[in-house]
Amino acid sequence: MITKLSSSQADFQQNLGDLLSWESVSNNDVAKTVDDIITNIRKTGDQALIEYTNQFDRMNAADMGELTINLSTLKDAFDNLADKEKTALQTAADRVRIYHQKQKQETWTYTEDDGTMLGQKITPLDRVGLYVPGGKAAYPSSVLMNAIPAKVAGVEELIMVVPTPDGVTNQLVLAAAYIAGVDTVYTVGGAQAVAALAYGTQTIPKVDKIVGPGNIYVATAKRAVFGQVGIDMIAGPSEILIICDGKTNPDWIAMDLFSQAEHDEDAQSILLCSDAEFISQVEASIAKLLPTMERKNIIATALKDRGALILTKDMNEAIRISNQIAPEHLELSVEDPQAMLDGIKHAGAIFMGRHTCESLGDYCAGPNHVLPTSGTARFSSPLGVYDFQKKSSLIMVSDEGANILGEIAATLADGEGLQAHAQSARYRIK
Repeated sequence: MITKLSSSQADFQQNLGDLLSWESVSNNDVAKTVDDIITNIRKTGDQALIEYTNQFDRMNAADMGELTINLSTLKDAFDNLADKEKTALQTAADRVRIYHQKQKQETWTYTEDDGTMLGQKITPLDRVGLYVPGGKAAYPSSVLMNAIPAKVAGVEELIMVVPTPDGVTNQLVLAAAYIAGVDTVYTVGGAQAVAALAYGTQTIPKVDKIVGPGNIYVATAKRAVFGQVGIDMIAGPSEILIICDGKTNPDWIAMDLFSQAEHDEDAQSILLCSDAEFISQVEASIAKLLPTMERKNIIATALKDRGALILTKDMNEAIRISNQIAPEHLELSVEDPQAMLDGIKHAGAIFMGRHTCESLGDYCAGPNHVLPTSGTARFSSPLGVYDFQKKSSLIMVSDEGANILGEIAATLADGEGLQAHAQSARYRIK
C-alpha cells in the first residue's frame, strides 16, 4: 500500500531519489499545444479566447460580455452564502489579512556624513492576474491566499480568471473573490487565460504578474510567458513530510498523510520516524482508515506511487533527510518542536506540535498556503506581500560625496576601459 524504507539500507539514497523525482512541465506535446494557443491569443485576442473557452469548457459564448462577472455578482454570491460558510470565509480572510499585513515593506533611506542619501523605494505592482482552478475542484482558499497579499501590498487592480466548465460557477469561489478585493472576474481558463493575462486582449488588460495554481497546461503557459510578465512559481504536486517521535496518535498521522494524498495521484506523503513499532502502527491506521475516505482511490494511488514510511536512526537524521527533501509542508509532530526548529533549514511551511495539522494552514491559520514544491524550498519562499511589491534603489549624491565617489568610479571605469563612464564621474569632481 505504501513504500517502507530504512535509512540504514545501502541503496536508501537511490530509493529516496527515485521517490522524489518529479518533472512538473516536461511534455513536448503539451508545450507545442500551449505555444499554438499563445500565438493565437496574441494574433486575435478576444476571438481566440472565446473560441478556446467554447471548445475546452463546453460553453457557447458569443462575446466577452458573457464571460465577464462584475462586482455586484460577486457581492451577491457572498450575501447569499449560508451563515456558517459566510462566517468561515470571512474569518479565514481576516486571519490571512492580519498575517500578511506584517509582511508589508516600506520605503527606507539613510544619509551619510557628507550628505549623500541612499535608500530603497517600495512600490506595489499596478495590475495582477490571479488564476483560480476550475473543473475537477473549486478552491476558494486559493482565492484568499493569492488575492489578499496582493491587496495588502497595494495592487490597484486584481483580475481573476477561472474556468467554468459547462457554465457552472462556484458561488464560494465568487464570494471569496468579493471579500478578498478582486476587481473583475473572467470565466476563462487554461493556457488561453494565461496568454490573455500576459499579452492582453481587447477586453482583458495586460497584467504585470500572474499568480495561482493550475494544471500542466497552465503551468507550461506560465513558464512560457515568464519574462513578458512575472509569475509566482511553477508548482508541482502537493507534498507533506511528517517528522514524528512515535508518540502521536497513529490515526492522526495517517490522516495527515491522507490530507495531501487526496489532492491527486501525484501528491506525495512521507513519514520520518525512528520508532519501527510506531511506523507499523501508522501502516495499520492507513489500512483501517483508507476504506472510509471518499477519495480513497486517489489516496491509494498517491501513497503507492509516491508515498513512504521511512525509518531513521534518530531524530537528528530525520532532520537531515527532511532538509534534503526540502518539503512543501513539514509537520514536526514531536514533544518539543521548538527545540527541533533550529535544525530545519528548508521547508515551505513548518507546522509545529501534535495539534498543528497541515490542513489548518491550508485554510485559516493565516500564513500563505502557496508554497514551493519539488525541493524548491531550498531557494524559494511562500507567496507573500513581498511578491506584489517591487524595489527601486534611491541614490542622491551630495557635492562632497561626488568628489569621493567620482574618483572611485572613474578609477574602476578606467580599469574596464569605459572612457565615458570615467569622464562622466570626473565631471562632478571639484
